[in-house]
Amino acid sequence: MTRSYVQKLSTILLDAITDKDPLVQEQVCSALCALGESQPEEALRACEEHLRLHEKLAHPYRTMILRAMETVVSNHISELDKDMARAVILLASSEMTKAKDLVWDWQQAASNVLVAVGKQFIGTVMEEMLSKLQPGALPHYFVVRTLANLSVCNAFGMVPFLTSILNTMLPMLGAAKHDATREVLCYALQHFSEGTLEYLANLDQAPDPTVRKDAFASHMSSAYDILFQQWLQSREAKLRLAVVQALGPMSNLLPSEKLEEQLPKLLPGVLALYKRHAETCHVSKSLGQILEAAVSVGSRTLDVQLDSLLAALHAQICVPVESSSPLVMSNQKEVLRCFTVLARCSPDRLLAFLLPRLDSSTERSRVGTLHVLRHAINSAAAQMEVKKPFILSAMRLPLLDSNSKVKRAVVQVISAMAHHGYLEQPGGEALVEYLVQQCALPPEAEPQTAGPSGEEPPADSVHAVSVRTLYLVSTTVDRMSDVLWPYLLEFVTPVRFTGALTPLCRSLMHLAQKRQEAAPGALLIQYDGNVTLPSPYAIATRLLAVSSSPYQGDGRGAASLGLLNVLHRDIHPSLGPRWATTIPLLLEYLDEHAADALPQKEWEEKLLAFLRDTLAAVSDNTWVCQLSLEMCKQLPCYNGAPQEKNFLYRCVGTTLGAASRKDVVKKHLRELLETARYQEEAEHEGLACCFGICAISHLDDTLTQLEDFVRSDVFRKSTGIFNIFKDRSEVEAEKAKGALMLCYGHVAARAPRELVLARAEADILRNVFQCFSTKVLGVKVETKDPALKLCLVQSVCMVCQAIRSSAQGGCFHFAQKAELVAQMMEFIRAEPPDSLRSPIRKKAMLACTYLVPLEPALEEQVRADMVHGCLQSVMAVLTEPEGDDDRQEPLYLDTMQALEDLLTSLLQRDLTPQGLQVMVEHLSPWIKSPRGHERVRALGLSACLLQHFLEHLHVSALVPFHNLGLLIGLFSPRCADLWPATRQEAVSCVHSLLYLQLGYEGFARDYRDTAVERLLVLKGGLVHSDPATLFHTCHSIAQIIAKRLPPNQLISLLLTLFEGLGDTDKNCSRAASVMINCLLKERGHLLQEKVRRGAGPGGRGEARPGASGQQGGVSLRRGGWVSWGSPPPLHCSAEV
Repeated sequence: MTRSYVQKLSTILLDAITDKDPLVQEQVCSALCALGESQPEEALRACEEHLRLHEKLAHPYRTMILRAMETVVSNHISELDKDMARAVILLASSEMTKAKDLVWDWQQAASNVLVAVGKQFIGTVMEEMLSKLQPGALPHYFVVRTLANLSVCNAFGMVPFLTSILNTMLPMLGAAKHDATREVLCYALQHFSEGTLEYLANLDQAPDPTVRKDAFASHMSSAYDILFQQWLQSREAKLRLAVVQALGPMSNLLPSEKLEEQLPKLLPGVLALYKRHAETCHVSKSLGQILEAAVSVGSRTLDVQLDSLLAALHAQICVPVESSSPLVMSNQKEVLRCFTVLARCSPDRLLAFLLPRLDSSTERSRVGTLHVLRHAINSAAAQMEVKKPFILSAMRLPLLDSNSKVKRAVVQVISAMAHHGYLEQPGGEALVEYLVQQCALPPEAEPQTAGPSGEEPPADSVHAVSVRTLYLVSTTVDRMSDVLWPYLLEFVTPVRFTGALTPLCRSLMHLAQKRQEAAPGALLIQYDGNVTLPSPYAIATRLLAVSSSPYQGDGRGAASLGLLNVLHRDIHPSLGPRWATTIPLLLEYLDEHAADALPQKEWEEKLLAFLRDTLAAVSDNTWVCQLSLEMCKQLPCYNGAPQEKNFLYRCVGTTLGAASRKDVVKKHLRELLETARYQEEAEHEGLACCFGICAISHLDDTLTQLEDFVRSDVFRKSTGIFNIFKDRSEVEAEKAKGALMLCYGHVAARAPRELVLARAEADILRNVFQCFSTKVLGVKVETKDPALKLCLVQSVCMVCQAIRSSAQGGCFHFAQKAELVAQMMEFIRAEPPDSLRSPIRKKAMLACTYLVPLEPALEEQVRADMVHGCLQSVMAVLTEPEGDDDRQEPLYLDTMQALEDLLTSLLQRDLTPQGLQVMVEHLSPWIKSPRGHERVRALGLSACLLQHFLEHLHVSALVPFHNLGLLIGLFSPRCADLWPATRQEAVSCVHSLLYLQLGYEGFARDYRDTAVERLLVLKGGLVHSDPATLFHTCHSIAQIIAKRLPPNQLISLLLTLFEGLGDTDKNCSRAASVMINCLLKERGHLLQEKVRRGAGPGGRGEARPGASGQQGGVSLRRGGWVSWGSPPPLHCSAEV
């Protein structure tokens, strides 16, 4: 880049800086800085020349150019030569002092340029500045300020000039009358003192190591007198703050005698400023510097002032901290710095002041005291070493405080104590326990809003602070390893610490891994008579149980499994290789699923498989029995966590299943039945699962214990109830019966199939019914409790499923089948027909579905009553309006699915055209119902039945589908129904019927007929309710029917359509008319011969579609057509 090009570019940029758009101005400045990065001297020269040649350029633009120059100088000071530096210095000096009045931005920018150059060329800058500092005349404001800033940024270069500067400036102090001049002089004295102290602190690097503090003592003493005795009394707050800011560093340069003499006045004078100023940060900083100076000279006066100092500082630390105010935050830091000084020089006095205030009545005082105590522990560790027992004893009181802010402060104190060995002392265990208690707090239970006055911002919850503290103490403080291990294990099993399990497990994992690295192969837990440590069985049970809810408590599932893996050798020596494979797979599964997407049942099954694998790997019956005992002992601990308790029940069943000692199995099963909380329905499922899983290996023992319990007095409504139930109410006894029925059901579902068949009726169902019904004065009385009904239905379902899935189930004669069906139908009929309030009818229909395929077959009338009763119970149910009850919609859908499954199961038993006809006849009244929702359901069920029939159609010989016309005639007019869903379902029915006909004609199941497939296209157009469109579609549908309908089905189709002419839905009657017209037009010629042959004297006749003598045929008579079976036949009102 040539010089001429840089000059031209700089000129263009500098000319553009006067643009009125502030954004353009900022971009010009950025461009100048960028240019200075590549050509610093050229850019500076251009800026210097521009400012020199444009004297009348307004000061805002000059300010921007000076700021760009400062940036270039700061970044490339080492690349500037002396000539360039001198030119910049002269320019900046001129710019800074050109205006006698203060023009802050402009003059400050020029001063900053001088300070930036002074870092490298201090001599040249000082030569220029000293020329502006003449004895007897007050210098320019920014000359003084520039000298002050230079003394801080380049102390080594400035301190040699300070003596001459002070000689010139100090006489001016008395002549300074304006507050602004006094402020800048205080600013200079402050920075001169700070620069001097920095120089003295680094004498080994200083250019003149012979400089001593005494060289400045007389100057500072003179300045102190004026500042403290005169200027500090000013009414101007800014001046007072400037004075106090100067007095802090100046006090370190005062002669020790002078400082000792002035402390009795100086300290009260500074403390008094706390009451006069809202922003006290500068006061606190100065006070800290004064205290350091006093301590450094061994002042005795400080002891006299200590009480007032502590009181004032404590009041400051108790001021609420606002995150939006950096000054308040800075004040807190400076106040704590003061306490550090006092803690190091007077630890006894400090503790005597602080510890009684832990019992203060005000929250702020207690919190502030704890903050100071924490700071003292950290910053004055050596002085506090001998005070550890005293401090630990004093901390007992804050541990009882329930205030969340106090709790946070206590946790922070505990963190400091952990780093300095306090928790290793007697009494330290109480603080560790307190920390774990706070980790166990539920995060949502803590308010996170501002205080009542709104002055404090939300803070991290006690739980969050405690969790972080426990982990940091466990992982970063080496000395805490022996304190926390194995002590933290004591908090794993108690329920009250459940909320702390995740941080506990993570900390224990880290501690255990460290010990493994130190001593590979050794046991991690050394009990040595320590009865407070949980046993390996207790640890394994607890960690496995809580893993069933893996995402609660910030992911305690992964943490618990991780700790289990680390402790494998202590749980059992044989588990290491097996767990090294299985636990990572479980953790990987958790990683693959988010909290809201975890399949809970699948996860629990994986954990149970892990438990089974563990039991197989151990293969030690004594160990298995001990584990089962521990699991049973821990069951009551989960009374408030039903999901985890139910999972633990399943773990108990799994462990008992692996036990080989029958006496242990019987004992635990009996205890489980006696101690279960039957009043909690959520617990029924867990208990039942436990017995079901145990029955896999111990069917006889399980049934024996259940039967013994069923025979006990708990199931009698009279007095003299079994001793453990003496205080239980009749309602609770009913709940116990429900749980027992579920137990039997799960036993049947889980036990080996070949063993269940022999016990299903004699042992299982007999006792189930004994639980369900009770005899009063010899009369059998059945319960009306819905929960008990539901338990019976679920048990029946499981027993039937077990029988069906058995290899010998097909030849099993289920003697109680009819009785069970009757009982289920009684439940269904007892439900309100217009509403869904419980899943009883759904479950009862499922039970019937499972019963239907079993032998012996149900009588025809029983089947008809079953279908009729279920349709009556379900079809008229009104669904709740959307949003009224979120639980109704799933229950309704499940109930409809259960009805569909039942009808399909019945159809499967008689998969013939006659069987299909029977099912459709049952649905026919609902298909023609005046209520739309009933028609939709009936057509939907019909479509499903037809689809099932079609999917299972097997035609071995070409036979006619004799009731095709009747069925199409029933469904096709519904293609114009008022409800769009009904119209579409009707088309689906017609579609399936025509494919059934093709099947009976010998076509393969995967054959697709072009004409029939067009129905699916027409189905989409039925969404719209335009009459013209509907009837046009109906005409198209009739054309397709006419093409594929066998000739012998035409009359039955027409007769059924004639009946449709009287449909209450006018759309459907018109559709029937349209279809009749279309059929007569397309196929009418086939009827001419039949009409001539059948015509009589009165013009009436009789026709019989179908083969003569055909069973289940349709007969057309004067009054209509008649078919077999129940319900009553469909009547045709048309005459031919």
